[in-house]
Amino acid sequence: MPTTRSYGDGCPIARALDVIGERWALLVVRELLLGAQRFSDLRRALPGASTNMLTDRLRELEARGVVRRRTLPPPAASSVYELTERGHDLEPVLDAIGSWGSAEPRPELSSLTATSVLLFLRGSARAQTNPPTETYRVQLDDRVWTICTLDGQVEIQPREAAAPDASLHASPDTLNALLHSPAGLDAAITAGSVRADGDLTALRRLLQVATQPPHLGMHRTPAQPS
Repeated sequence: MPTTRSYGDGCPIARALDVIGERWALLVVRELLLGAQRFSDLRRALPGASTNMLTDRLRELEARGVVRRRTLPPPAASSVYELTERGHDLEPVLDAIGSWGSAEPRPELSSLTATSVLLFLRGSARAQTNPPTETYRVQLDDRVWTICTLDGQVEIQPREAAAPDASLHASPDTLNALLHSPAGLDAAITAGSVRADGDLTALRRLLQVATQPPHLGMHRTPAQPS
């Protein structure tokens, strides 16, 4: 059953934790930062959360106005979860937590979700004075994303790119490794762990954003390499 526990503390920090402090709650928010997802997508991204646990967190977050559920139009007609405006307000909070947590060692045998790697890539690109302006199609496992620049800001959206300059298909962990060592792209293509098409020079520019010094005053949240 959903929890109704409260710290009973009037401090805004305690009141915020009454909403998002339960186990898995913030990771659900993280997974929805780049767009709506089905329940099955969230289960796959958060395998450590049981079905009942995830159901409870979603109900709680929906009741507190952080998440909403809607039904896609036909022919899909399936339900998806997405962040409300209040939920999106948590993005800088998660950025700060991720930056703080990057100093912690990565657990052995752990993997990264597509969202966590893409958030790192987006943060790295936004930290640059002149980020790549090309359009990219990135497929991580079975999900497709478009990376493009809108109004001077690099954005990542869960959709097909109409006419991408370059495309890449890999696992989240492989993309994370390439963001930390872009020179490994050719070897990864040869080994078959990456499929790449289009302008490979443009693709290299995208992969290199994480290894370039950030613009003064900007910060980014690194995903630790495996």
